[in-house]
Amino acid sequence: MTGEAKTRRRGAALETAILDATWDELDASGYAGLTIENVAARARTGKQVIYRRWASRPDLVLAALRYRYSSIADDVPDTGSLRGDVLAVLRYMARRFGEFGPDLVHGLMAEAQELDPGTFEVIPDAMSAILRRAADRGEVAPGAVTPRLARMPTDLVRHEMLLTDRPVPDEALAEIVDDLFLPLVHARSHTTSRI
Repeated sequence: MTGEAKTRRRGAALETAILDATWDELDASGYAGLTIENVAARARTGKQVIYRRWASRPDLVLAALRYRYSSIADDVPDTGSLRGDVLAVLRYMARRFGEFGPDLVHGLMAEAQELDPGTFEVIPDAMSAILRRAADRGEVAPGAVTPRLARMPTDLVRHEMLLTDRPVPDEALAEIVDDLFLPLVHARSHTTSRI
């Protein structure tokens, strides 16, 4: 045998190579063109190695997203007001949509049924934390905001981004918060505090 023996990558080094290869493949082929076979070839590993770590293409892409970008769960906005916090979450969503692009977002949404349902709880969990702080500050009555109402601003932003293929402008984010969300929250808080 001539030359150096090939060292086999394991653990973090292998995972990093696979996640980097996933980004390179997304860049080259887009979400629709990304295949596990091509990622494996770029990472110089076997596709079985990838499938042992991630069950599906959307799982792999989501892992690459988490590898490349921080999550709002790591730093839930705390501006000191409910309005400011909710706007910060919506701005985060709009910025991320711009960073990821419609191809990636649409691709993941089309295959969302293959992802762990907990994947979609990050933003609602952030909104719950924001609403708890708002209740502690006396901005809303504790328990006044239902889970559906808490999701409403982010659902509206997601809906608009998916339909327009563009990040939602800041004026529209403010309109969602000021004209829709906060009036409903204050009405429910008023009703809850009288009961």
